[in-house]
Amino acid sequence: MNYHEAAEYLTSFQRRRPKLGIETTARMLSHFGDPHLDVDAVQVAGSNGKGSTARMLESVLRRAGVSVGLFTSPGLNDFREQVRVDGRKVPKSKIAEYAAELEPCIDRLRADDDVPTHFEVLTAVALRHFSEMDVDVAVLEVGIGGRYDATSAVDPVASAVTSVSLEHTELLGETIEEIATDKAQVAPASRPLVTGADGAALDAIREVTDAISVGPAESSPDVVAEERGMHSKVESEVSIAGPDWTVETNLPLLGKHQATNAGVAATLARQVADVDSATIAEGLRAVTWPGRFEVMETEPMVVLDGSHNPGATATLSDLLGRYEYDDLHLVFGTMADKDYGEMAASLPAVDVAYATRPHLDRAEGAEALAETLADHADRVETIPSVPEATEQAIEAAGPDDFVLVSGSLYTVAEARDRWTRLLTPVDSTRDAHVDAAFVDAAFEPDAEGDGETAPAAESAASRSGVDRRIFRTLLRPEQAERVAEHLAAVGGECRRSRAGSPEKLVATVLAGSTAQLRELATALDEEGHGLRRVADQLRERLDPTEVTDAAGLGAIADDGTAVMGILNVTPDSFHDGGEYEAFEAAVEQAEAMAEHGVDVIDVGGESTRPGAEPVPVETEIDRVVPVVEAIGDLGVPISVDTRKAEVADAALEAGADIINDVSGLADPAMPFVVADHDAALVLMHSLSVPVDPDQDPIYDDVVADVVDELLEQVLRAERAGIDREQIVIDPGCGFGKSPAESHALIDRLGELRGLGCPVLVGHSRKSMYKAADHADDGRLAPTLAGTALAADRGADVVRVHDVPENLAAVAAAEGRLAPAEDDAE
Repeated sequence: MNYHEAAEYLTSFQRRRPKLGIETTARMLSHFGDPHLDVDAVQVAGSNGKGSTARMLESVLRRAGVSVGLFTSPGLNDFREQVRVDGRKVPKSKIAEYAAELEPCIDRLRADDDVPTHFEVLTAVALRHFSEMDVDVAVLEVGIGGRYDATSAVDPVASAVTSVSLEHTELLGETIEEIATDKAQVAPASRPLVTGADGAALDAIREVTDAISVGPAESSPDVVAEERGMHSKVESEVSIAGPDWTVETNLPLLGKHQATNAGVAATLARQVADVDSATIAEGLRAVTWPGRFEVMETEPMVVLDGSHNPGATATLSDLLGRYEYDDLHLVFGTMADKDYGEMAASLPAVDVAYATRPHLDRAEGAEALAETLADHADRVETIPSVPEATEQAIEAAGPDDFVLVSGSLYTVAEARDRWTRLLTPVDSTRDAHVDAAFVDAAFEPDAEGDGETAPAAESAASRSGVDRRIFRTLLRPEQAERVAEHLAAVGGECRRSRAGSPEKLVATVLAGSTAQLRELATALDEEGHGLRRVADQLRERLDPTEVTDAAGLGAIADDGTAVMGILNVTPDSFHDGGEYEAFEAAVEQAEAMAEHGVDVIDVGGESTRPGAEPVPVETEIDRVVPVVEAIGDLGVPISVDTRKAEVADAALEAGADIINDVSGLADPAMPFVVADHDAALVLMHSLSVPVDPDQDPIYDDVVADVVDELLEQVLRAERAGIDREQIVIDPGCGFGKSPAESHALIDRLGELRGLGCPVLVGHSRKSMYKAADHADDGRLAPTLAGTALAADRGADVVRVHDVPENLAAVAAAEGRLAPAEDDAE
C-alpha cells in the first residue's frame, strides 16, 4: 500500500456512528501490539480550549527535554497535521506502513459489523506512531466527552478537563452536570484531575474524582491563572500561581480563557515531568496554534480565528475590544448545524460582512449566511469562495481597519492559504544558462507559428518549446480547475492530482514558456477564487525582485552569491575551535577577511557541534560583544551566530546587523528582539541544537519537508514584527540530515525560493563531506565544490570558514575570473 492509497483508505471511514465505547479502539490497539502501553499518556478533554491546552502542554514538555507525541483534532488541511512527534507531522511512509498493518483488523471489525470511525482509526494510528518513535509522553486531545471517547482506551498518567458547556447533548447529557460527569471519566488513577471548570461543573467533577481547579482569582481556584494585559498586539502577559510555585510569561494565545488554559497546561507539566517555572514560562511563550486568534498582518490587522459556537465567538468579541480600529471587515463561513445567528449576534458591530462557504458538504450556503448577517452588518457581500472573500476583504480594508476571518476552522484553513500557499520552482537549471543558450539563436517557427524567424531569446524559446518553466503548488479544487483551464488556453500544461496531497488540497503542476505563464498570471488577476495571490507569486518567480538593502542585508542585495565568513570566538567549535578565541586573534582574522573581500562576518560565541556543552549567556556575551565593537569600523556587515535572545540584544546594541539563529527560534523572545532592533534574521531549519548524533529523522522529501517546516517559522518571525524582506532562510545542511539529504538541499536550492526569502547555505567542512575528503585537507576541497554548486544553483549567501578560497569558488561558478596575463606562458 502506497501513501495515497493509505490516505484514501484512512479517510474513507465514517465520521460518526451511534455506537459508544472504547472497545473498537481497544481491538485495533491490540492488533498493533498495545502500543499505548509503551508511553505515558495525558488526556485533555473539555468543551472549549482543549486543543490550545494540549498544544501548550506539548510546548512546555518539549522545552523541558521531553519527547512528545501530540494528537489533536481537527487538522486544518490534512489528518497528518493531527499526529505529531516533537512538532513534526507523521511521515507519509509511516502512514502507508500503519494502514497496511491495520487493514486485516479492519476487515475483521467489518465482518463483525463494527466498522470504526475515522477518529477511532486515527487514534490507534497515532498511538502506534508514538510507540514506534519512542516518545516519552503522548498528549491526546479528547474528541467528544470523555467516558466513551476513543482516546479513553489509554490509562492516563495525568488528565484535564479545560471547560464545560452544553454540547453534544444527544450523547453526553442535557445538563452541565451530566456533561461534566462524562468528561471527568478521563481522570487518572494516581493524580488529581486538572480543570478550568467552575461552578456546577466543578462540583460535578469533584463528585467523580479529586481535582485541582485553575482559573482567575475571583473563583478561588487552587491555581490562580490570570491575564494581566496586552504585552503587544500578538502577546498578553500571564501570571500563574500555585501553592508553592509561580510563573510569569508572555503568551501568544490571547484571552482570559487562554490564561486559564495556560494554567491547566502548567499544572499538568508539573505533574508529568516536574517542570520548573522558568521552563514553563519559555514553553508557554513559544507555543503556536494556527487558526486560533492568529494575527497574520497588522496594517490592516488581519486575524484568523476558528471560533465555531456562540460561546467561542463571545470570547472572540472580548478580544476584539482590546484593539483600536476604524472598520471591522468580517469574513464568515460556518457549518449548517451551528447556531450562526447567535454567533454573529455575539460579535461587535460589523461594517462589512463577507458571507462565504468553505468547500465542505456540511457547510452552510453563503446566501443563507448573508441573510442572517444582514441583521448584524452595515453591508453584506456574498462571495462563495473563502480565499476570494478573504482577498477582497483585505483589499477593501484601510490600514487602520480590522479584518476577521471566523465561523469555522474549515473557513480559517482556506483563508490561511493566502499566507501559506507556496509556488515552488521545480526546474534546477539556472535561468542564466537558459538565456545563454538562446544568444544569437534563430529558430524555425513551430507548426502554429506565423512564419517569422525569432532571434530574441524569449521569443525563440517560446516558439521552440525550449523555454519551459515548471512550478508546483497546492490549490483548492476549484482553484486548480480554473488554473488548468486558463493555462490550457494559452498553450501551457497543468497537471492535477489529489493522490498524495493533503485531504482538502490538490497538487498542481504548471508548465509552460515564460510568455505563457505571464499570460496565465494576467488571466488569474481577474479570475477570482483568491487566485490573484497565485498570479503575484507567479510573476515574482518569473521575474525575481532583487534582494533589498534592508536591515543589514545590503551585502547580499547585489547580483551573485555573497560570502559570509565564519569567526568562531570559541574554544570548542568543530573546525577552528580555539584558533580565534583570544580577542586579538579574532580581530586580526576579521581584518584579514575584510581585506580578502568578505561580504559578511559571522561572529559565534557558542559551539553547536554534536555534544557541545551550552554556554551561559554572560559568557557568550563576553566573548562576542567586544569583538563586534572592535570590528564595527571594517565596513563589513556583522552577523552574530546565537540562539539566545539576550545575546542577540547585546550584540545588536553593540553594532551587529544580522542575527543568525541556527535553532529555528528556540528562544521565543528572539524574533521580538530582532524586530525591536529592526535587524535582519537568518532562520535555519534544525530539529535540535546542538545536533543530536542519535537523531534519525524521517523525511518523505527532505526539500519539501524543510520548506514546509521553515514556513511556519517565517510566519512566526513576521508575527513578531520582522518583515519578510529582512529574513534569510538556511536549510540547515548537516542538522538532522544525512549527507545525501544535505546534498539534495543544495542541488534543489531553487525550490526554497518559494518562501520568498534569500537563501543561505552553511556547509563548510561539515561531516556531509566526510566520504569525499580524498585530499585529506579537512574537507576543504569538497566544501569548495559545494560552494560552486550552491552558487550555480542561485544561493544568495554561502557561510564558510575559508574566505579567499570560497570567494574564488564563487567567482569561478559565476564566470568572474580575471583573464590570465599570458596564456602562452
